[in-house]
Amino acid sequence: MCRINPKVDFAFKKLFGSEDNKDLLISFINSVLSEDEQIKDVELKNPYNLANYKNGKMSILDIKAVDEKGIWYDIEMQIAEQGYYDKRAFYYWAKVYSDQIESGEDFDLLRKTIGINILDFNYLNEEDFHNVYRVYNQKSKNTFSDMFQMHFIELGKFNKGFKEIKTALDRWIVFLNRAYEINRDKIPSELAEDISIKKAIEKLDIMYLNVEEKEIYENDLKRLRVHKAEIKTAEDKGRKKEKIQIAKNLLYVLDVETIALKTGLTVGEINNLKKH
Repeated sequence: MCRINPKVDFAFKKLFGSEDNKDLLISFINSVLSEDEQIKDVELKNPYNLANYKNGKMSILDIKAVDEKGIWYDIEMQIAEQGYYDKRAFYYWAKVYSDQIESGEDFDLLRKTIGINILDFNYLNEEDFHNVYRVYNQKSKNTFSDMFQMHFIELGKFNKGFKEIKTALDRWIVFLNRAYEINRDKIPSELAEDISIKKAIEKLDIMYLNVEEKEIYENDLKRLRVHKAEIKTAEDKGRKKEKIQIAKNLLYVLDVETIALKTGLTVGEINNLKKH
């Protein structure tokens, strides 16, 4: 089975941002786009480079590419939950869009830009796992411009089993979510029919055997775990403060035992609140 999580920054960047793996990126982008938007080739604008990772020069982990029609793509895999992600997504889209021209150049040089945000947490108030946003007139529903397109793929909302897989996007999401279950010698038939998925699984295995890359991957994984632990600690502290405030409000309404039962605080903690 795959011993590398393809959602971790380093693994995702190498898997989809390497010159050798452009076919995987093209396959993934096409799985996200509609049938009439399919692409044949891309030029990577910030390709994966092991030397840059080793020297700490690759802090920007999104993938930027331009297809044969001149359309720009900004692809980001976000595994750690983020607040205000909508603002972040707009910022990155706007940066890729505006950086296409230098000051003084004509605006007609600007090209359509598509943001693809893959989230390993639920963020949108939508039931579907894949949602597409464009700019249109609120009354007529007519499109104002096709220059803006933003996709959100929320991996946690995808709940199909192997037998329910129908589309190329289904296959890629199953790969991202369940790579740890997949053995390269026993790939489920629903995935094996896609040569890009097979190649991605093989690339993860090769990555694990590369000492330098494995070390960088494990450092990324360690940072991710620390980040998640910090978030959990902050949330726990926030909940504790909320419980204390509730207990203070109830001090002169209910007895100590009842307050403890309702808030989860100990009797000793509640008695201490009476002293302050």
